[in-house]
Amino acid sequence: MLTAAIDVWNLATFDEELLALLRTYGTALLHYQVTSRNNYEEQQAAHGWVPLKDNPFAADRMFILEQIMMPAMEQRTIRAWHYTRLTDGEVDRFRVNGIQTSDLKGIQRRLDEQVAAGALDSATAGAIFCESPFHAQASSRSGKFWMVSHPYLVTDGGVELLLQHWGGEGVYFWLTKPFHIESVQRIGRPRIIEVAVPLSVTSSVYMAANAVVATYVASLGGKPNGSAFDLYATSSLGADAVLAVHSEGDPTFADMALGYPVGFVER
Repeated sequence: MLTAAIDVWNLATFDEELLALLRTYGTALLHYQVTSRNNYEEQQAAHGWVPLKDNPFAADRMFILEQIMMPAMEQRTIRAWHYTRLTDGEVDRFRVNGIQTSDLKGIQRRLDEQVAAGALDSATAGAIFCESPFHAQASSRSGKFWMVSHPYLVTDGGVELLLQHWGGEGVYFWLTKPFHIESVQRIGRPRIIEVAVPLSVTSSVYMAANAVVATYVASLGGKPNGSAFDLYATSSLGADAVLAVHSEGDPTFADMALGYPVGFVER
């Protein structure tokens, strides 16, 4: 059973133990951020290039992040967002079977299903399969399920291609023939999947710690840099990890990052 998921960008979702840690070290974290911003603005205002001043709070902040916040975040689950294009049947499978990581066999299975459904002919499916970047990049792409830590507008350049093309990067990324591209654009509908992902199955504990620190510092009046990050799960997740599926046509899909989810503020 997954523990309750927190939003790294929303202080209201942080549990009391996490908040207690942040309160304990909040002054040092705020001092670092204010000093860092002041040093940057002073550098930018200088006539000609000058080196960025050292931040005397840097060592304290690094200790807090690595020795305090990372161990705390490794025990936690966060809500993340997966932008994709799926058929109704694939959405149903997510809800029943949960989330599987990507591999070449999975791409072949998905293409075979579209042939059986009449969405692709076998020759087209075979040609698309041969163009998959997984053939050349299996070691770096396999065994992962990619997400983002913050919701994005559906028109954002970072996610729009994922929403426009069925199959994810493993299918569309290296396609060059217009017919093949148009074929995968006709399958399914754009979807956004909310995922409860334990940070213990990711390599992004540091980034998550940095994000919750940024959120807390902002609540103290600081102005930290943006803390959104990409992350991936390295193992399958059960059906309880699928918190919601937003499909094109749903009000929440259109409102993503513009009022949904409640409490989201882009920094």
